Amino acid sequence: MTGLSALHRPAGILPALFALVLLLVLPTAAAHAGEQYTDRQGRALNGYDAVSYFNEAGPVHGLETFTADYNGASWWFASEANRAAFVADPARYAPAYDGHCAYALAHGRKVRSDPLAWEIVDGRLYLNFSTAIHQRWQADIPGYLQQSEANWPSIEPEAAARPSRWF
Repeated sequence: MTGLSALHRPAGILPALFALVLLLVLPTAAAHAGEQYTDRQGRALNGYDAVSYFNEAGPVHGLETFTADYNGASWWFASEANRAAFVADPARYAPAYDGHCAYALAHGRKVRSDPLAWEIVDGRLYLNFSTAIHQRWQADIPGYLQQSEANWPSIEPEAAARPSRWF
């Protein structure tokens, strides 16, 4: 190799291209680490209003006229006020574990959830597969949450559970 050709070769182009690719790919991979559990229409919580779980009356169905997109899902709300509260702080109202069953996560699996098998623990909404599973979960909520939290980092990147045909 002559001195002349070395002057014309761009030094460090490959490392620079590699760094650029990493900058483009890593944020995308992190943003899509886990998928929100949705029904067949792409609605989180099967169309129930996430904010309503935190009200005394409990969960109510949202309306198609009050919606917001978050975490790859459509969220429905019973009122504009609830929609605005959610948009201002979605992490406060969105269910834990992207809406998957907290009991199943304690056992190392992503499983769909029933929006009517729910509980708020320490200000966080948790869902379960069914009311029967919810009763099992209630027998040792701290223990199941400890196990779910330990399992979640390795399970989160998996595809979302698939909705059933009957709800």
